[in-house]
Amino acid sequence: MPEHIRALIVILALAGVVFLFARRPALDLIPRDDFTRRRNLWFALTVLAFISHSFWVYAGITAIVLIVARKRERNPVALFFLLLFLVPTASAQISGLGMVNYFFALNHVRLLSLCVLLPAFLTLRSRADTVPFGRTGPDKFLAASLVLTSLLYLRETTVTDTLRQTLYLFLEVFLPYYVASRALKTLSDFKNAMLGFVLAAMVLSLLGMFEFAKNWLLYSALTEAMGMQWEMSSYLTRGGSLRASVTTGQAIALGFVISVAIGFYLYLQEDVRSKMQRSLGALLLAGGLFAPLSRGPWIGAATLIIVFIGTGRKAVKRLMMLGLAGVLALPLLAVVPGGQKVLDLLPFIGTVEVENITYRQRLFDNAVIVIQRNPWFGSFDYRNTPEMQSLTQGQGIIDIVNTYIGVALSFGLIGLALFVLFFASVLQGIRKGIRAYPNKDDEARRLGRALLATMVGVLITIVTVSSITVIPVVYWSVAGLGVAYAQMARRLKQTSPAVTASAHLQLR
Repeated sequence: MPEHIRALIVILALAGVVFLFARRPALDLIPRDDFTRRRNLWFALTVLAFISHSFWVYAGITAIVLIVARKRERNPVALFFLLLFLVPTASAQISGLGMVNYFFALNHVRLLSLCVLLPAFLTLRSRADTVPFGRTGPDKFLAASLVLTSLLYLRETTVTDTLRQTLYLFLEVFLPYYVASRALKTLSDFKNAMLGFVLAAMVLSLLGMFEFAKNWLLYSALTEAMGMQWEMSSYLTRGGSLRASVTTGQAIALGFVISVAIGFYLYLQEDVRSKMQRSLGALLLAGGLFAPLSRGPWIGAATLIIVFIGTGRKAVKRLMMLGLAGVLALPLLAVVPGGQKVLDLLPFIGTVEVENITYRQRLFDNAVIVIQRNPWFGSFDYRNTPEMQSLTQGQGIIDIVNTYIGVALSFGLIGLALFVLFFASVLQGIRKGIRAYPNKDDEARRLGRALLATMVGVLITIVTVSSITVIPVVYWSVAGLGVAYAQMARRLKQTSPAVTASAHLQLR
């Protein structure tokens, strides 16, 4: 039996377990029809991917299925999130038919954007109640960043390729942000969308734990079976154990996705009636976070949990208890079987691959030198400089394991400023939104705390990783959720005086 068919059997079985146990808590959050329809679609497209033996067969049938499914879908963001990690993001080029080398490269994320997000964008922009793009602070910074990026592409490549890269920005940056920031208007909309992401992450978690335990990357044979090449998917180990990656292509990308799901779960779990199911969901995500053995996402997840607790009721007491639990856990790990191995993997105190920290420090020091040569707009040939060449690793690559440094090297300090100001304005909007709900037990306030914590966790994590595979799509989408929350809170402020005045008139 071919490897990819054996992998399919395992994937369907494990995913079936997740969806089976998630069904009851999911129905506490969203309508039954939404859960059933999306679950069935996930299984159908997964089977199609593994038996199609051609990316183009898969893409063609999937496009038809998604166009049909989109007509019945009330929350395009939820559908997008649930299917986002369905298959690896390996790309295939659409032939240029002799006119150009190729029109553009299509992958799973771009296919979802074209079939799910683009129709949603066209619908949203025609609605009277949709805030026009450019009205919010994050909109302005994002627009400026996209224009700058597109213009800077011209200095390195042809006009045709610049148009191609601009299309990718539209599909992978603008559409996820725009639809997420405009489609969600109520708490039920947020629950529906965030649950889609969490369910997808839970499937990744169980599959990741299987990969870690069995030393088998389940999706490694799929791209070859579909006639594609993908340099991202490779077997990596740490401390003698395989680092799981599932469909994300890189272990740190998987850890990043699971850490974001943990942030969403902090909001969703309160509406799950069964405490046992809440605990099982948390344990599953914790296992999924551990399986990639990526320390950056561990730090990001810890940060977001601290921020979430710190913005809630009895913050000081709970943070002290959390810190005490962490201190007590360290000596316990030193004596339990296998605990020392976990300790060795921990950031800052572990002994496994400590040279990675040294590499990151060298990257920062050398990047500062390179950036100083082209401070305002960066350069696209920075990898050819002596400072960057000295960072070449054993695989023959220069790993820019810091998104901020990567932006500064490519687009200069102006590009970096726009990038940082965008996220700073999103955080400011969420913070103002939280203040609109003074009751600390308000569900909408809890949503704001979760989004704020998740966004902070994301910004911490990308210090340790470049924007590879699904990582940028996720953080642009999370930023969109933050803007949607700020807009929801702003509408509340605008309607509250009118509601109060109406109540006074009725009393009189």
